[in-house]
Amino acid sequence: MPRDLSEMLPPYRIKVVEPIPFPTPEQRRRALAEAGYNPFNLRADQITVDLLSDSGTGATSAAQEAAAALGDESYAGARSWFRFRDEVRDLTGYRHILPVHQGRAGERILFTSLLTPGQICISNTHFDTTHANVTLAGAQPRDLPCREAADLDSTAPFKGNIDLDALERVLAGPEGHRVGLVLITITNNGLGAQPVSMANLEAVRELCRRHRVPFFLDAARFAENAWLVSQREPAYRGWTPRQIAARAFQLADGCVVSLKKDGLSAIGGFIGLRDDGLHAVCEANLIATEGFSTYGGLAGHDLERLAQGLREVVDPAYLRARAASTARLAQLVNDAGVDTVQPPGIHALYLNAGRLLPHLSPHEFPGHALGCQLYLDGGIRCAEVGSLYLGRTDDQHRLVTPAPFELVRLAIPRRVYTDAHLGYVAAVLADIAKNPERVQGYRIVSAPPLLRPFKVRLEPTTTAGAAG
Repeated sequence: MPRDLSEMLPPYRIKVVEPIPFPTPEQRRRALAEAGYNPFNLRADQITVDLLSDSGTGATSAAQEAAAALGDESYAGARSWFRFRDEVRDLTGYRHILPVHQGRAGERILFTSLLTPGQICISNTHFDTTHANVTLAGAQPRDLPCREAADLDSTAPFKGNIDLDALERVLAGPEGHRVGLVLITITNNGLGAQPVSMANLEAVRELCRRHRVPFFLDAARFAENAWLVSQREPAYRGWTPRQIAARAFQLADGCVVSLKKDGLSAIGGFIGLRDDGLHAVCEANLIATEGFSTYGGLAGHDLERLAQGLREVVDPAYLRARAASTARLAQLVNDAGVDTVQPPGIHALYLNAGRLLPHLSPHEFPGHALGCQLYLDGGIRCAEVGSLYLGRTDDQHRLVTPAPFELVRLAIPRRVYTDAHLGYVAAVLADIAKNPERVQGYRIVSAPPLLRPFKVRLEPTTTAGAAG
């Protein structure tokens, strides 16, 4: 078989399956209303295709489940811990590894141990829980995305980069003494799943060294970033994804990682550190809040799955197939008349809801509206990344400052959905695109002061919009 055809195939076959629900249009209408028009409040058994998150939603392999059967559940010093630790050390090169039950636990421990109230944490883009944990530590999150990120249609290869000129101005300026951390997210989830180049990471390292500021990675999707680097950055052609990932970790002073993404598991994460003193502070915090330092809130069988998953996720055949699947979905969606953030990343596709639904103002949350319509028409659950997520509201929940873009994220679980499932998603979108004016807007009824999208409740602003 010609090489280009074989590379289209995922490097695995399906061994275990589970049924998916097919609620009727009336059941979907009722379910969404009872959920306060918030997809996070829907039950899993009300969803046909669930693209809400790629975090902890992937399928494990036979090798991972076999490893899990060997899990050692000893409270301290379990065999499973040493296998996990050695695998992470071999990948990252960090001396100190602290296991945590998921990424946001690592964020909380790291930020409260490293940042002090009044300091600034600079990032290419803080994701929502990262932003919240920086804020809860008393520090100020500040995003400095590169200029190319502002053009959603640009095919610039590394729109996840941080703006190096802006970073240097802050570090060298009057606020420089307040910067307690530079955190680069790979890939940049908050800005369309766009990758960060190795050249950008190398420049950040030099700036941080010069100004004596810690440089960390938020590396939940380190393998996917490495794959895109191998395809788009000429200096790294011929490098394996594992070699590129190892080099990225080598550039930073440490990392915080959710392994619910590129750990290919339902749970888990870690903090990687070089500094002995910071490790001692983080370890004490970990033991007090997560568990002993050889399990960190994880079971032995979880540690075993993660150790195996870290080997599988850097397999070039796996990454090639995953990237190709997302690219095919992007092409189908674009052919249907729905614009997406370009170029497509790997873990998610970002729909330009603002452009598709010009009849809805930002105050009517067009990204959220499109997400709701996808559920009403096809039982598809996804997440808004627009003014509901990023906009600033007043005490009456009215939008004061809209987000720069109105997007919808279709997050694709790893090794779960076939091209037939994704083709169904594209078909539902194509049907919406034929008559987008029928999509209704929404207004906020109630919302928490922090992490609004998770628990917000809304209601329609009009009576338009119906299930197809």
